[in-house]
Amino acid sequence: MLEPTAWPRPGLSPVNRALSVVILAATATAVIESEPTILDGREWAFRAVELFFTSIFVLEYVARLWVAGEDPRYQGAVGRMKYALSPAAIIDLLSVSPLLLTFLGTEAFLLRLFRLLRILRVARLGRFSRAFDAISTALHSRRYELLMSVGLAAMLLLISSTILYMIEGHAQPDTFGSIPRTMWWSIATLTTVGYGDVYPTTSLGQFFAGLTAITGIGLIAMPTGILAAAFSDAIQAQQRNKRHEQDGKK
Repeated sequence: MLEPTAWPRPGLSPVNRALSVVILAATATAVIESEPTILDGREWAFRAVELFFTSIFVLEYVARLWVAGEDPRYQGAVGRMKYALSPAAIIDLLSVSPLLLTFLGTEAFLLRLFRLLRILRVARLGRFSRAFDAISTALHSRRYELLMSVGLAAMLLLISSTILYMIEGHAQPDTFGSIPRTMWWSIATLTTVGYGDVYPTTSLGQFFAGLTAITGIGLIAMPTGILAAAFSDAIQAQQRNKRHEQDGKK
């Protein structure tokens, strides 16, 4: 059972469970391979492991392309070509391309990370599908509030960058010498408590920096609260619909 919707039982089919394990293992291998101290002297081993994973993905891709004809939408050569151009099939194809590109001397690490997207495909069933639907509903129902939050964040970013540029520009021209340079400090301060590499030295600059940091805490909390409330509403709506369906069957 390659397609998640073809498995009649709740959860993933044994094939898709095995594929999920292979995808996670292949991604972990790609991450570990980026560490030079681990890679040096073991290039052949990582190449062999990559060849093993890619062989599995190639077989799976060919199998999916072959069984796609069982779907009336993808029957015949034209139908299979249509399937091959679908977003899901393109992601499958990207999962087998890193090894080929590596042999050509191209860095293909980013393409390997596309394999993680396939987890979303094989897991789109049952409780996973309901969770995805709830997240999608939450984002759609609160899209205007979230856009307003993004607008406020952009406005606060510009205001704080401008003020710190006017205050600290002469004292620290390398870091606060322009509004674009100051934006790095503003982004770090609004989203965290700053990295410590750039900070104001004047008293007035430190005062406004404190205001920016405090405002940033509330700014980050606002979309979090919006999404939490929307997600809770979406889950409750799903539960009500499920109860209505159960009552209707009775």
